[in-house]
Amino acid sequence: MSSAEQYLKPEVIRTVSRLDLRARFIVEGFLSGLHASPYHGFSVEFSEHRRYTQGDDPKDIDWLVYAKTDRFYIKKYQAETNITGYLLMDLSESMAYTYRQELTKFDYSICLAAALGYLMIHQQDPVGLITFDEKIQHSLPARSKRTQLGNILAMLSNAKPGGPTEIASNIGRIAAMVKHRSLMMIFSDLLTEPGPVIDALHLLRHAGHDVIVFHVLDEAEVSFPFEGMVDLKDPETGESLVVDAEGIRDDYRETLNELRERYRKECLSAGADYVALDTSMPFDKALLEYLSQRKARF
Repeated sequence: MSSAEQYLKPEVIRTVSRLDLRARFIVEGFLSGLHASPYHGFSVEFSEHRRYTQGDDPKDIDWLVYAKTDRFYIKKYQAETNITGYLLMDLSESMAYTYRQELTKFDYSICLAAALGYLMIHQQDPVGLITFDEKIQHSLPARSKRTQLGNILAMLSNAKPGGPTEIASNIGRIAAMVKHRSLMMIFSDLLTEPGPVIDALHLLRHAGHDVIVFHVLDEAEVSFPFEGMVDLKDPETGESLVVDAEGIRDDYRETLNELRERYRKECLSAGADYVALDTSMPFDKALLEYLSQRKARF
């Protein structure tokens, strides 16, 4: 594994303190991996070209690219290439959870959001950021200027999870607030009643937006590695429940898998993308999902 690809590992990223460097390392590690993977074709997207097809004007052929590849590509027009994106960040108290004291769900999410912001700005795509808990806390309109990345990183660095959240109602507000068709990238552990959230995702799609749901859970929330009697505490309500870990492990995992599967099916039905992540996973899976969505738009 190359040194750049190491930066796709959460345990390596957590040793880097500055968010701008984390974002840069994740993206550079990801791009270096692309060139040695079946996804190499995505690199064409970064050069903002597409294959020449019958009906295209031959004068739009990029002859420099032809000289290098022996294939006909044409330069895309600005209107063809740009996708407007919004990073939607859940600030709920539960996002601060971590079992092994490495990256919390929130740390993982802001690293991923920062990397996507970095990627979009470098492709000259407008990107904005909205943070929310019970209400929308901060909103940064989408821009494509290089200074926008600094604004996004500053807002992400200053964001702190705390208190309860209202995911569904905030998604509804965002659907009404953002008029221009955009790619909505939602970062949340979705630890709430799924029905209203699913309805809100349908509302986003009905408003004309593309949607990617990054469902970010802690590694321990997925594997349930606990032993003996465990005191499970709800970080938002303060309620706790003492349970026998071995006795409920299978039921817990089955329930979690059913929840993920419900979200996956409902997102598919709504025409949205669903990405199940946990804090032990390399960041490339989520970045590939973004690129797949972007590629599908053209």
